[in-house]
Amino acid sequence: MDMPYPTAAERLSGLREAFRAAGVDGYIVPRADEHQAEYVPAFAERLQWLTGFTGSAGAAVVLADKAAVFIDGRYTIQVRDQVDGKLYEYRHLIEEPPAAWLARHLTSGQRLGFDPKLHTPAGLHRLEEACTRVGATMVAIDGNLIDKVWRGQPPRPTAPVMVYADKFAGRSSAEKRAEIGAALKAEGVDALVVSALDSIAWLFNIRGDDVEFSPLVLAYAVLTADGRATLCVDVAKITPEVKAHLGPDVTVVAYDELPQVLAALPAAVKAVGLDRDTGSRWLHDQVHQAKRQPKLIADPITAVKARKHPAELEGVRQAHIRDGAALAKFLAWLDAEAPKGQLTEISASDQLLAFRATDNLFRGPSFPTIAGVGGNGAIVHYRATEASSARIVPNTVLLLDSGGQYLDGTTDVTRTIAIGQATPEQKHRFTLVLKGHIGLGRARFVKGTTGSQLDALARAPLWSEGLDFDHGTGHGVGTYLGVHEGPQRISKVGNSVALEPGMVISNEPGYYKTGAYGIRIENLVAVRGADAPKDAEKPLLEFETITLAPIDRNMIEPGLLTAEEKAWLDAYHARVRDTIGPLVDTKTRSWLEGATAPI
Repeated sequence: MDMPYPTAAERLSGLREAFRAAGVDGYIVPRADEHQAEYVPAFAERLQWLTGFTGSAGAAVVLADKAAVFIDGRYTIQVRDQVDGKLYEYRHLIEEPPAAWLARHLTSGQRLGFDPKLHTPAGLHRLEEACTRVGATMVAIDGNLIDKVWRGQPPRPTAPVMVYADKFAGRSSAEKRAEIGAALKAEGVDALVVSALDSIAWLFNIRGDDVEFSPLVLAYAVLTADGRATLCVDVAKITPEVKAHLGPDVTVVAYDELPQVLAALPAAVKAVGLDRDTGSRWLHDQVHQAKRQPKLIADPITAVKARKHPAELEGVRQAHIRDGAALAKFLAWLDAEAPKGQLTEISASDQLLAFRATDNLFRGPSFPTIAGVGGNGAIVHYRATEASSARIVPNTVLLLDSGGQYLDGTTDVTRTIAIGQATPEQKHRFTLVLKGHIGLGRARFVKGTTGSQLDALARAPLWSEGLDFDHGTGHGVGTYLGVHEGPQRISKVGNSVALEPGMVISNEPGYYKTGAYGIRIENLVAVRGADAPKDAEKPLLEFETITLAPIDRNMIEPGLLTAEEKAWLDAYHARVRDTIGPLVDTKTRSWLEGATAPI
């Protein structure tokens, strides 16, 4: 129970009492854990406990007499439903970030408290600059103040660590550590503190159950350039099998012993790398206290992890085939049941989960399913609750964005489905989105091209009619890891990371009419080499579409498609039919024949 702070107002008051007792005039609460993970353990959902906001990105700043909650464009509707506007101002993370808000509301001499484990040096720098401008200061507080007032805070997870088989990973942990160690030497770094949980899981070929939707283990690691490592983790989670798997070159110590590990490093270890994106201020301080030189670098694991090993790619393909079969069964079921008007967003999501769960390699959803009918579909990161779950009735549009975690791969697929008859406007805008999806999927590009350079291909059909969508077009995806993975992405915002063979990335343009309906079509694609013309001067790359699921023909206005676009769609549907058909029951196969017929 959360007594004695059962309401948002009382929780806010409790935090104010705590920061006054700590000798500061305010406190910042990011939606973050010690590892800057996208999905965080229940005990780290501090922003949600304080404000009620359940989004995956945001922050709150609380002063003695005012408070604000900061969210990005995905959550502008959601935040108003979940956070009391009488207690918090609503602010946009980009348009008026916390630093700008603090510069307006702090006064000279005031002190703003923060938890150094939850902030990176770069993130703090912007806040510190804002404080300096008005004569205020930021104060690192040992021990999170939310934890001091959160009664009934969930405990840290205790699930055992699992070995991730080399047949799925493609390479042993020793091989990976040697490669990353060589990269450290090339950077002039003697050791690396690994704090990103997906990097740790990949490096040691381990998985866990500490974080919902991602098979991660709460841990830190220190890797030296010779390939040896120390893993800081709850030692009770390490089974004899895992200990044997890690081998003699990996030492296991308690999760909270990282400072001692750094202090005990050999004298020859002088420069210690920290990931500039995920390494916290606390980690930076620990390296200093160990009398080493911290060096902010891009985590070298991230780039290597993004280029999937052939064994990983084959696993991803197989996972998508089985996932496609589950999705086909669901779509056939939905086609029969939805017109009856008895389904809800939640009951439909539950049924899709049930179809996926029959696979013996399935380990759970890869993110909270987005099932939005009508206006709910226009909320980009909508998540149905018992209060909001709408009934799926005829003559509506359902946006369904879902994915699965399988031992051999991670899936993420969005389909937009007409329940009954779609309107001419809905068909028109769906077809514009489809044109953009096909345009990006068919792209051929020279080596060195970034996702941002390709982004316009997905938007051009919408742009030509004065339309657009307010989210990225593509994100990287892990292999039985995070459904969102860097460093590659496809977006308007500049990204200097070139697309390379082996990278898996989403292709997901959309369109959203507030209060009416949402449209998104998402496949995962893998970057691969393409046959180049005889006189080509640079290597060519292209995308291999991995996702296998029908695109709703009832939403398409065929007259808007070019001959080339129709050919792409028909070839894709033939591949879906030929690959998925043998894996489904007779009734689903019959439905699939119609759903994948030539346009």
